[in-house]
Amino acid sequence: MPEPLPMPETYDCPFCAIVAGRAPAEIFHEWDDALAIVPLNPVTEGHLLVIPKVHVADVGHDPHISAAMMQRAAELAAEQWCNVIVSRGRVATQSVFHLHIHIVPRREDDGLALPWTGQAA
Repeated sequence: MPEPLPMPETYDCPFCAIVAGRAPAEIFHEWDDALAIVPLNPVTEGHLLVIPKVHVADVGHDPHISAAMMQRAAELAAEQWCNVIVSRGRVATQSVFHLHIHIVPRREDDGLALPWTGQAA
């Protein structure tokens, strides 16, 4: 069973703080409903996070906002080879409980292995 979802009134959300201007971030692009920011520890050059401007705990919390964020991510991903990654819940490696979609640019032989790379099916 999935863990209970954190709610904004009980969770000090770092992405909500960025959206509100209370925390610094390198903003790559801004839309009316979303931001694309550079993560604190990018795994490749050009790594971005797409986050909604409203608090949504994860991709399963509000399908309409999740779909809108995927559209924003697709706009950024369209011109490059990349992984587009979203996680839901701690067991799926979600560490910040505000929906965020990773755009991870890839290059031939970049050496970046995804967590499931090389595992048997």
